[in-house]
Amino acid sequence: MKYKKKKFFYKKHFGQCFLKNKKIIDKIIKTISPEKKKYTYCEIGPGLASLTKPISIFLNKLFVIDIDKDVFKYFKKKKFFSNKVVFFLENVLKFNFLNIFKKKKIKIFGNLPYNISTILILKLLKFISIIKDMNFMFQKEVALRLFAKPGNKNYGRLSIIVQKFFKIFILFDVNPSSFYPKPKVFSTFVRLEPIESIIYNYKYIKILEKITFIAFQQRRKMIKKNFSSLFSENFLLKLGINPNDRAENIPKEKYYAMSDYIIKKNIFI
Repeated sequence: MKYKKKKFFYKKHFGQCFLKNKKIIDKIIKTISPEKKKYTYCEIGPGLASLTKPISIFLNKLFVIDIDKDVFKYFKKKKFFSNKVVFFLENVLKFNFLNIFKKKKIKIFGNLPYNISTILILKLLKFISIIKDMNFMFQKEVALRLFAKPGNKNYGRLSIIVQKFFKIFILFDVNPSSFYPKPKVFSTFVRLEPIESIIYNYKYIKILEKITFIAFQQRRKMIKKNFSSLFSENFLLKLGINPNDRAENIPKEKYYAMSDYIIKKNIFI
């Protein structure tokens, strides 16, 4: 299904809900605090340039990434391709930030398509060494999952992994009427800042992803059953984990400890 406004077709399969509220746009720009010389800036999902255009005023160069050929054509037609805007017509889930930005610190921002927001955050972990911060518009439900605590229904893989590597700042909620087409849910603007004291080991990230996947694949089962082929009940007890608990009741630090153990013992999972 497609949505049409001002001769532009909105594609539902891309999860497009384009921001139109100027007050919110100004608020986002103030939050990002763009500076010309200090960092490199990259926008994901620029849409109709409602954020791209005003924020580029503060920058010497702005990189944007979008998979939609019609968005690319729109930018080209509107002559947004100045010396400031560099457009990558690519799938951001396959985009190699290191190839483009090398060791430059980048500030990534955008009104993320709801259908890729969770997987994108996990993909971006691969490039965390060059990320200064990320400022994203999420579906409110996703924002709640980011900072959820054990025992909360929103607590899960995303909570555990993101909280290991990022400081999370829930900044403000955004009403559905601020977008076109109008979504059925509220959105939340969030900033994620890498924790500087963390040593980023990509192997550790992948292990943590696997451990949490195993734990939450059947989240209603007792953890001893989910981990039956990997950890004994005695081992779980030594870590201070009740084998009869469910995945959602186990503190994030215990998942980190399990991942550390896998790395230390060089266990294949």
